[in-house]
Amino acid sequence: MMKGIKGFIIKRLIQSVITLYILLTVLFFMFRVLPGDPTTMFVDAALPQEAREAVLKQFGLDKPLLEQYWIYLSNFIQGEFGISFTSREPVVDVISDYLAATILLMGFTIGFALIIGIIGGALTAWFRGTKFEAAVVSIALFFRSAPIFWIGMVALAFFSYNLSWFPTGGMHVPGQQFENFFDKYMTLEFLHHLTLPVLVGAAYYVASPLLIMRNSMISIMEEDFIEMSRAKGLKERYILFKHAVRNALLPVVTEVALLVGFAIGGQVLLEVVFNWPGIGRLIVDSIQRNDYPVAQATFFLMGVIVVFLNLLSDILYGYLDPRVTYKKS
Repeated sequence: MMKGIKGFIIKRLIQSVITLYILLTVLFFMFRVLPGDPTTMFVDAALPQEAREAVLKQFGLDKPLLEQYWIYLSNFIQGEFGISFTSREPVVDVISDYLAATILLMGFTIGFALIIGIIGGALTAWFRGTKFEAAVVSIALFFRSAPIFWIGMVALAFFSYNLSWFPTGGMHVPGQQFENFFDKYMTLEFLHHLTLPVLVGAAYYVASPLLIMRNSMISIMEEDFIEMSRAKGLKERYILFKHAVRNALLPVVTEVALLVGFAIGGQVLLEVVFNWPGIGRLIVDSIQRNDYPVAQATFFLMGVIVVFLNLLSDILYGYLDPRVTYKKS
């Protein structure tokens, strides 16, 4: 166990809690600073009077603003996100229907981007100065500089509408009913619908891990142990993957948390373009329908994911790099 790691984790946990508290506060006041009566944004005017009063009472909207704020914090801390104005279901149940679809899409997208980025970054550094390096870096930068919704639309036009290789959107063929999680997500039909949005997302996000890995590899290749390995007569492939790649991975670990946070923002556009029923589309739909309990909960959930991954990245970095020490300030 590294010296000072316990104090570091406690400090980072406190910082994470403060960050989430600030996020909750911003979400609360964000809708109330808009022009007009805040209750008109939180409560659908089409609701029956009794239901409207019940919603107002549940969220404490009939109370002074400061009291509303404390009730809002208390509800969120207890995991009570309220009732959706449109579906009349608990917000937790509404989000859970969309969360699995987003996690699968984002997980495969980021995982695929990291695998291609790490391998591509290692190879471009190893073959530095060649046409291979120039071609790979140029392609990665091209996709990174283009808007993700444009890449998605071009991919749909070419691979779906022109070649008919992939579905034009959605997660399944419309009209199907599913009995359980495995029937819904563990099928070849689901993977077929998942493939094109994953490829588009991976093409857009691959540049960051690829360039970071490439720069890290270039530094590692100048180390003495690489020259020593060559002097021992080890094969180039063995030196590349056994020694160089392994030591160059540390900066990529930090990049994972940043990439996830960045990907969450882009996930909204990706899901809209491919008509993917995930959290990103849920945010857009809930804002368009003035379903603010759902919008607040989804914003908060995305913030929790980013904060947690940043915390995990900081802790893992200390374990992976023995040179890192934690000193008391």
